[in-house]
Amino acid sequence: MKQFDGITNRQACELDLRHVFHSWSVQGQLDPLAFAGGSGCTLWDYEGREYLDFSSQLINTNIGHQHPKVVRAIQEQAAQLCTLAPAHATAVRGQAAQRILARAPQGFQKVFFTNGGADANENAMRMARLYTGRDKILSAYRSYHGNTGAAIVATGDPRRVPNEYSRGHVHFFTPYLYRSEFQAQTQDEECERALRHLRRVIECEGPASVAAILLESVPGTAGVLVPPPGYLPGVRALADEFGLLLILDEVMAGFGRTGAWLAHEHFGVTPDLITFAKGVNSGYVPAGGVIVSERICEHFHDRYFPGGLTYSGHPLAMAAIVATLDAMQEEDMVGNARRIGQEVLGPGVRELAARHAVIGQARGLGLFWALELVADPSTRAPLPPARMAAVRRALLDAGLLAFLVENRIHLAPPCIVTAAQVEQALDVLDGVLGQASA
Repeated sequence: MKQFDGITNRQACELDLRHVFHSWSVQGQLDPLAFAGGSGCTLWDYEGREYLDFSSQLINTNIGHQHPKVVRAIQEQAAQLCTLAPAHATAVRGQAAQRILARAPQGFQKVFFTNGGADANENAMRMARLYTGRDKILSAYRSYHGNTGAAIVATGDPRRVPNEYSRGHVHFFTPYLYRSEFQAQTQDEECERALRHLRRVIECEGPASVAAILLESVPGTAGVLVPPPGYLPGVRALADEFGLLLILDEVMAGFGRTGAWLAHEHFGVTPDLITFAKGVNSGYVPAGGVIVSERICEHFHDRYFPGGLTYSGHPLAMAAIVATLDAMQEEDMVGNARRIGQEVLGPGVRELAARHAVIGQARGLGLFWALELVADPSTRAPLPPARMAAVRRALLDAGLLAFLVENRIHLAPPCIVTAAQVEQALDVLDGVLGQASA
């Protein structure tokens, strides 16, 4: 039911801008949208205008907005026990860990809970350094791992530059054939040369100084850069050869987003540590964590682990995880993400790319896609910011929320999206990109 409490969009925005300091922003240039409520794949503002949410907010509301089972689970947990220190035990925390481990590869034993993806990556890197006794973390230039001390420095995109206060981080290039760093002409060449490059980075940094390689299974904010089939197995082989740990960041790509429970399932590789957040409970209550393999659990069985958070395993977040993962299973949301991606969204965006010269490349899998927009398809020059701003405004005017980054439109609807809703979004995109191509 839509309820607005007599508040207008303007009043909500003015209140926000007067009192809230926003992230990643020039505060005086903000122009936020105001939302009053939502249901499923739809949000509405305080004046009743509806938007089709193809961003899943920050690609996290995988089960959609206001799923009744999850809302009810949070309410019931709040009535029973709102909060509890992590040193104590409560059944709902164990149940949440149990359900997460049921979706992990064989050989994983425990879950360390955090408040979100950034501190999940922080603690995975901490575990790797303590386990190996080494310092360096290798991660990709085209990556995002969070905005806390080590996570932002592990991040490769330019946001790390004003935040480089953490030590021991080295970056390397991963496969991206459309803008190859390796002068490759085919996916096989790109994969082979990217692995050779990573080998040389490891050798030049000194394998005995490297604790782990940290990678997103499918880099998300960097552009939904689906790796070639042999790349992640090749990274796993290099990690084994040099005695390094492999940490796979599933914060954005995990829990249904790619049409699999965890994105690395597509590539036949098993890491040593897996980080998660976002889709594990669709962000209804902040939660993240590290899925820890047996050998690393055994290492800390009789060794002190110097890490923890006041809200680790918060009962409300745990109840949301249990209800989310149960609902995803019962309603076959992962299967829906796979089917809609393969049969509707994937073919639809490829058709758009064939029709509109402004789309340099369409790529993705499941419900995780990006359209890379270019000013000139022959030179692949990115569509400039002013034109991207016009695209964003046109999408919003048509009632479509997408996740825009640099010269890309990221399409990531909730895993409950219907074929009809995808067709609606494709029609909007067709009109907007037709104008952008003109």
